[in-house]
Amino acid sequence: MADEKQIVILRAAQWLMHSRKEGRKYRIMVSAPAEPPPASGYPVFYVLDANSVFGTMAETARLQGSCPHNTGVFPAVIVGIGYDKEDLFPPERYYDYTPATSTDYRFRPDGTPLPEQGGAAAFLRFLEEELKPEIEAKYAVDRGKQAIFGHSLGGLFTLYTLFTRPEAFACYIAGSPSFHWNKAMISEAEEMFVNRLQREALNAKLLLGVGELERNHISQNSKNARRLAERLSMFASSGILARFKEFEGEGHITVLPALISRALQFAFHSWESGR
Repeated sequence: MADEKQIVILRAAQWLMHSRKEGRKYRIMVSAPAEPPPASGYPVFYVLDANSVFGTMAETARLQGSCPHNTGVFPAVIVGIGYDKEDLFPPERYYDYTPATSTDYRFRPDGTPLPEQGGAAAFLRFLEEELKPEIEAKYAVDRGKQAIFGHSLGGLFTLYTLFTRPEAFACYIAGSPSFHWNKAMISEAEEMFVNRLQREALNAKLLLGVGELERNHISQNSKNARRLAERLSMFASSGILARFKEFEGEGHITVLPALISRALQFAFHSWESGR
């Protein structure tokens, strides 16, 4: 029809960034509130796999943030880190979200080789040294209220960040994290993190979310997520708040909208309550 117009996400923008060290290209997507920022700045959520979940996160934050007296969620800046492709899950994510090349998983189900892996350390440097300063230059954000959201391999990266650089974010949301991908390495990183917790307070909040239908998957990542939450809950005196949530009737992909909704509430509740 002649009067048809493209639907866009309100108050959202996007641009391309190239990482300085490796020259990797990212599509940065940002949704900013209509409301003026509080004196301390907006809370900010950094969202991985933005090609697939940025729209859901941005609209959920806009809806919940419009009624904070009912939801407990206030206006926030949503920063999506995606790729300059139309794919929902581009192959570049394998490199950015994995700490090392997997020794157990080398081929796709169809027999083709998996993409390059092992770039998590470089990707984290990009987030901390390049993306965050650019966001802080463009938007009034509260550095004390920063969260990161990742699912599947993105959930693995979220845990890697918590374990290796816990001060990077105040809140970590790891959905269906792929523990099995780099099992030995992520276990070693957790052990080093726990050793730090025994010496100092780190004040980090973690929500681990999975779908009920993932419970019987061969990877056992649902069980691994529950057990990790239980282990970290022992360090409440070190400022750690760890929660596990299983979403009824949801699977590995369908869990995302429910987890996004809960992630916002979890982060704001922990920030507002100081826990």
